[in-house]
Amino acid sequence: MNRRDFLATLAAAPLAPARPARANIIFILLNDLGWRDFNVYGGTHHETPEVDRLAREGARFTDAYSACPVCSPTRASILTGKYPARLHLTDWIPGRKQWPTAKLLTPAFEQQLPLGETTIAEALKPLGYRTASIGKWHLGGEGFGPDRHGFDVSIGGDARGAIGSFFGSFPMPGLRNTTKGDYITDTLTDEAERFIEDSAKARQPFFLYLPHYTVHLPLSVHENLTAKYRARYGDKPFPVAEYAAMVETFDHSLGRIRRKLASLNLEENTILFVNSDNGGLRYEGSGKKLITDNAPLRAGKGHCYEGGIRDPLIVHWPGVTKPGTVFSTPVTSTDYFPTIMEMAGGKPPRSLDGVSLAGLLKSGKAPAREALYWHYPHYSNQGGAPSGAVRKGDWKLIEFYEDGTLELYNLKSDIGERISLVRKEPKRVAELHGLLKKWRASVSASMPEPNPNYDPAKADQGLTGAEPVTPPAS
Repeated sequence: MNRRDFLATLAAAPLAPARPARANIIFILLNDLGWRDFNVYGGTHHETPEVDRLAREGARFTDAYSACPVCSPTRASILTGKYPARLHLTDWIPGRKQWPTAKLLTPAFEQQLPLGETTIAEALKPLGYRTASIGKWHLGGEGFGPDRHGFDVSIGGDARGAIGSFFGSFPMPGLRNTTKGDYITDTLTDEAERFIEDSAKARQPFFLYLPHYTVHLPLSVHENLTAKYRARYGDKPFPVAEYAAMVETFDHSLGRIRRKLASLNLEENTILFVNSDNGGLRYEGSGKKLITDNAPLRAGKGHCYEGGIRDPLIVHWPGVTKPGTVFSTPVTSTDYFPTIMEMAGGKPPRSLDGVSLAGLLKSGKAPAREALYWHYPHYSNQGGAPSGAVRKGDWKLIEFYEDGTLELYNLKSDIGERISLVRKEPKRVAELHGLLKKWRASVSASMPEPNPNYDPAKADQGLTGAEPVTPPAS
């Protein structure tokens, strides 16, 4: 066949479909943000128009959970798809000191995310993704940072879980040249925009992990924004003007990210997640000032009640998920790894605890799963005692490790966990407790041991949290 005939044949042949570009993925993680802190979740104290718009254009989950009621373990679960109990990373790093007269000796735990674990960033690299972690890390210091866990770009994160002020300068990786006029949420957004632009120029799909420091204490924000809420709420101790202003700084950040995507024609090929690392912080330490309110959920950060583990989750998957969809399927933070891998067209490593939510987002078909589990064998800074929990369907059982007390709730009829049904539902209690114990054995969960120096008269002094948790009715 001569060249002319070859070209004619080629022109007449049907064109092979172009290989679709892999989706860009942005996972935004808030710090201590409560389930009702966004307007779209029923909150009335803050202004979150950008978040609300994302929910209208994407999907919102009503029953999304963090795998732990505190930060570091949840972050590890997001990045690895594994339960914190399996990772033996079950408390915030480095954790609170053991109270010498407490009833239990809480177990030692990993002080960093082990390098042997495969992260989302590492799993996406063979698919051609450029990856960045911009913001809070809190999964280990030197030698265990994002750069050692598959991220091409690592900015703003190290071993610390909090910063002394949200205003510069910030002595953290990649943020050495900031000044006192810089605000951390804005600075991280600057860096995120730069990463998105650089990835677009390189014509590479990207995965951006953007874990903000907001709304973690200290309450630190521009006075002009705080003044708007102070004028609204006056001298009331709650709502807290500074907290409301910090929530709004994130909303501004989200708007900037979306406008940047639109300016680069990337909005239709970029998937966005917005989530929180644990339930909202109501009280901290011995403080008596209410910071946020998770009602109708019970308690907050540091507790296995719903207020400590139920989080906002919004997913915007353009062209796939029907805008305005609301899912009530229970999901948890171990699910994001396999979900992201399926979205990217790849397969996650085996032996993950999470399940992919891609099918749910595409067609509304819930993934097959028996139950969700929690294991928090520590005393929290917010007054929580060592405990574990299991949710199957609408039913949730909590086991308190100090004395083996069990509480059972039907979340459909009692989302506030006020009426324990232990006495009325003995068969269900036995079933769920059996599941919880079997699961703990399967992940080799570390359990707290009795403290030989336990002193009932002094034990409660170690629980510095002011969280008012009253015994449930039964």
